[in-house]
Amino acid sequence: MAVCALAAVTELNFNMIGFMGAMISNVAFVFRNIFSKKGMKGKSVSGMNYYACLSILSLALLTPFTIAVEGPQMWAVGWQKALSDIGPHFVWWVVAQSVFYHLYNQVSYMSLDEISPLTFSIGNTMKRISVIVSSIIIFRTQSSQ
Repeated sequence: MAVCALAAVTELNFNMIGFMGAMISNVAFVFRNIFSKKGMKGKSVSGMNYYACLSILSLALLTPFTIAVEGPQMWAVGWQKALSDIGPHFVWWVVAQSVFYHLYNQVSYMSLDEISPLTFSIGNTMKRISVIVSSIIIFRTQSSQ
C-alpha cells in the first residue's frame, strides 16, 4: 500500500480526494477478503457459489437504493447520452465489460477459496503496483521527482 501511495503522491496531477478514495478502496478490499474467507470457512460453499450468493444479495439490496437516488429518468438520460457519444457499440462494450468483470471476480473468489486473505491481498496489491508501473512505462507518464 505504501508503494501505491508513493506512486500517487509523486503524480504531477495529484488529487487528494482521488488518493483518499484509492486508499479507502485498498482497505475495503482487504476487509472484503477477510470477511469473505470467514463466510466460506467451515461451510461447504465454494468460492464460486459464495460469489454468486453475494452478487444476488447485492442486486436485491442495492436496486431499491439506486432507483430511489437516481430514478428511471436519470437512467434514461444517461443511456441516451452514452449512445449519442459512443454510438451503437456502447451496448456491446457494456456487455463485454460486465462479462469480464464478473469472470474476474469469480476467479478472485475461487482463488480466495484456496489461499489466505493476507496472501490474496498482497497479491492484489502487487497487481496494482505492476499496473501503475506498466502504465508509467507504456504511457511515459512524467513524475514530479
